[in-house]
Amino acid sequence: MASDTGTGTASPDSPFLLELDDIRAGYGRAALVLRGLTVRVPAGAIVCLVGPNGAGKSTVLKVASGLLAPRAGRVLVDGKDLTGHGPQRMLAAGVAHVLQGHSVFREMTVAENVLLGGYTLRDKQLIAERVSFVRDLFPVVGERWTSLAGLLSGGQQKQVEFARSLMVKPRVVLLDEPSMGLDPKATGVVFEQIVRMRDAGTAVLLVEQNARRALEAADTGCVLDLGRVHVSGPARELLADPQLGELYLGGRPARR
Repeated sequence: MASDTGTGTASPDSPFLLELDDIRAGYGRAALVLRGLTVRVPAGAIVCLVGPNGAGKSTVLKVASGLLAPRAGRVLVDGKDLTGHGPQRMLAAGVAHVLQGHSVFREMTVAENVLLGGYTLRDKQLIAERVSFVRDLFPVVGERWTSLAGLLSGGQQKQVEFARSLMVKPRVVLLDEPSMGLDPKATGVVFEQIVRMRDAGTAVLLVEQNARRALEAADTGCVLDLGRVHVSGPARELLADPQLGELYLGGRPARR
């Protein structure tokens, strides 16, 4: 079931937007969290990382966004080696990161929150185009444009965060536990919006504890364990695998 998306050696002519190639990373002098991990994100796809707590899922996103420099391995965007570059450089290269938890400014309006995502843009026409795009993509953002962000539900706030991340027109968005703290209905809406992002042309690298729900939305799944990709392949195949279901997905897959 292993696939090119999760394992192998990077190619200079690779079609992948984002590649983490044989990454070894950790914090301070502590032991390595990632131990030779390779993950690849192609254009027009949702790649989902699942696995037990401590497998290194969030660390993968920190390395990808420049928040954590790897000790070994390479980070490539569109085939260009950007290993060790910080978040500003990675964002300029087209990699946006939506952090775990809620990060809206509650005392600011939805409009003000979204426009913060485009603070590096200087072209007023481009800003207007991006605002129009995210308001169309996330209807609740347009509907609540002048409302204080703190008055929105958790699921609505998460959509504001998505909209803010798309203001600079990233190639890839990194999403860390987007369903955290949300009820099942809000979780369903959030995953629908993630699929809409992909369908609108933005690739997604997703970390999610709700493994089954994430794999239902994803194109490719990578199961992490002990800092490596244990297995990867089409998300539907991972969902249907009873052994993976028992070990990593919280029980046997439901009958379809």
